Parts: sequence; structure tokens; C-alpha cells
Amino acid sequence: MRLGGVGLYSSSSSFSSSVFVFDHYHHLAPKPFSAYTSSKKPFLTTFTPKRCSTMTLPSAALFSQNPVVSDVVATALSGSVAFSLLQLLKETATRGIFDQKLNRKLVHISIGIAFMLCWPLFSPGSRGAWLAATIPGLNIIRMLILGLGLWKDEATVKSMSRFGDYRELLKGPLYYVIAIALVCIIYWRTSPISIVAICNLCAGDGVADIIGRRFGSIKIPYNRNKSIAGSIAMVSASFLASVGFMYYFSLFGYMERSWEMVLGFWIVALASALVESLPISTDLDDNLTVPATSILVGILVF
Repeated sequence: MRLGGVGLYSSSSSFSSSVFVFDHYHHLAPKPFSAYTSSKKPFLTTFTPKRCSTMTLPSAALFSQNPVVSDVVATALSGSVAFSLLQLLKETATRGIFDQKLNRKLVHISIGIAFMLCWPLFSPGSRGAWLAATIPGLNIIRMLILGLGLWKDEATVKSMSRFGDYRELLKGPLYYVIAIALVCIIYWRTSPISIVAICNLCAGDGVADIIGRRFGSIKIPYNRNKSIAGSIAMVSASFLASVGFMYYFSLFGYMERSWEMVLGFWIVALASALVESLPISTDLDDNLTVPATSILVGILVF
């Protein structure tokens, strides 16, 4: 006889013989019939399928017997994603599809976020972190070569600079890739600090500039270069992106979701937006001050 997907099999001679139950993993488990008749509740209402206690990571699912090959493939895939995005946004800059400032901020937002989305492809431990960090590491070398004028690439310069000067790449864009590389190596995907540092730098700072330029008529009293709308947008984008990555990484078992962590994301987003609005961020570079603030406050909060 079959009830609700659970098979009950008894001998034709007696109900006292063994009853075999298929469990969640389809193994036969012999149990005496009295075990079910003596229960106060019906068997079908108390039966709970077993759940798998471990989760297979994407890299292990592909190359479970060779994690080194898995990490190499993950590096190639992640690098291809980053390179494709850069090429796409270089093309939009060359064709003038977007305003240069908007195009630069689209690069700013997308590269770091897309890179962090690829982290689950890598194996656990330091090898995965270091191999992942080679992607922003190569971009550090690229920024140095372009910024020093050793190699000409007008499309890249146009997509990443404010005024089209190749020497600008030695400041904001260089700080950007250095920050992402260091966060990747030091904190990796098991720490909420890596989430807040990259989300505040990429999503928060990028969206703040886009919104501030369009709706930032009301300026902050202590810094006329910043707007209230931009700061609100930064807090919102940083917070939402951080919560999103908390859920994303929790799917792979890297961290546990909690309201305490959500509150921490909100505090760090507020602190980063406050520092970004200060004149010192304009003087130094918010690609330095935002991740530095996120890390320092994150150490205190998490």
C-alpha cells in the first residue's frame, strides 16, 4: 500500500511482521509494526524527511576531485566576466552612448559587484582567495601602466576618468582595485566586512554620484560639492546591496543571516555615507575613505 509518497510494505501472513519504510534518501529501514501502532499521533503526521546537512559549492560540484583545477577555471571565468564588462563599457564610452560621468560610474558599480558574485566559484581557504585576488591584481598593474603613460588606451581612460586624463588612473581607479584586492585576500567571503567594504565602495558610492548629479539641488551645508539626495542614495544602495550579498553568501553556507548583521550593515552604511560627505573625502579620494571607513567601523560592529 502507498500513502502520500511513503511506501508501507507488510507480509501477507501477519501485521506483526516487519514494516519497511522508504525514508527521504530511499533506503529501506525495517521497523516493527508496533512502533507505529503505539504512537499517539498518526505516522504520516509525524514523519519528517531527513535533510542534507552539507551544501555542495559550485566549484566542488564541477571538479570535486581536483580543487586546483576548479580554482583555475573559476579564475578564468571570473576574469572573463570582468573583462567582458570592461569591454562593454569601453565600447559605450567610445560610442558616447552614456554621458562620460555616468559611464565611469557604471564601471565603478558593476565591476566590483560582478566580481564578488563570482566568489562562490572558488574553493574555500586561502588559495581561492589569492587566486580570486589576481583579477583585481592584474587591473592594478593595468592602471599603473596606463596611468604612467607606458601604454595608450584612450577608450579605457575615457571610461574610467573624469576628464579624460590618463594620469587620473593613478588615483581613484587605482585605489578602487587595490581596495577590492585587499578585501578579497584579508576578509574573503566569510566576513561581513568584505561585503560592506565592496558594497559601500561600488554600489553606495556609485549610486550616490548618479543620484546626486540629477536630484542633488539641496547641498550639504558643510560640503557644497555633496548633496543630501546623494548621501541618502548612498546609504540606501549600500545597505540594500549588503543585505542582498548576506542572503547570497548564506545560500552557500559562508555566513548565517541575522538581524544583528542587518543592523550592522545599516550602521556601516551610515558611517560611510557620513565620511563620504566630508570635504576630506574630496581632498583625498572617496575610493580610499569609503572602504577604509567600512572596514574600521565593520571591525567594531561585526
